[in-house]
Amino acid sequence: MLSIGRRRRYSSRMPLHILKLAVGCDSVKDLRAWVADRQKLAQSNGLPPRHIHITRMVPKRDAEVLDGGSLYWVIRGEIAARMKLIAIEPFRDSAGIGRCRLAMQPKVISVAPRPMRAFQGWRYFKDTDVPPDLGKAAASIEAMPEPMRRELRELGLL
Repeated sequence: MLSIGRRRRYSSRMPLHILKLAVGCDSVKDLRAWVADRQKLAQSNGLPPRHIHITRMVPKRDAEVLDGGSLYWVIRGEIAARMKLIAIEPFRDSAGIGRCRLAMQPKVISVAPRPMRAFQGWRYFKDTDVPPDLGKAAASIEAMPEPMRRELRELGLL
């Protein structure tokens, strides 16, 4: 039996998220195309419908992240999209180095852009700090030229 102090309360717990740079990606549109290409390859190899990102470190707070968390992508200096995390799988590569597969649903969800400086690796991101999903406005905002969208965001109009 667990003591009262150690009892887990799932209903009041907020999920923890991961923040990661999308290196080599210029826009949410690019990220979606990249995920779609990798999904086609995975499907042709008979793999399950999920997107995998490999990182060096294993999140120590994996239970909190998998309790409804997402991986938020930083694209060109802005938090711009997220993908729902579904599994965290530690493994050793062919050289014996510890690595981690972050498995996500293959759906890229646009979020309200928010500036974020570059950093190495990944960071935890509290649920209270995440930008809201764009929802129906995503298509029109993503259709804007990147410089216009950034300028509107800097002016506080987006």
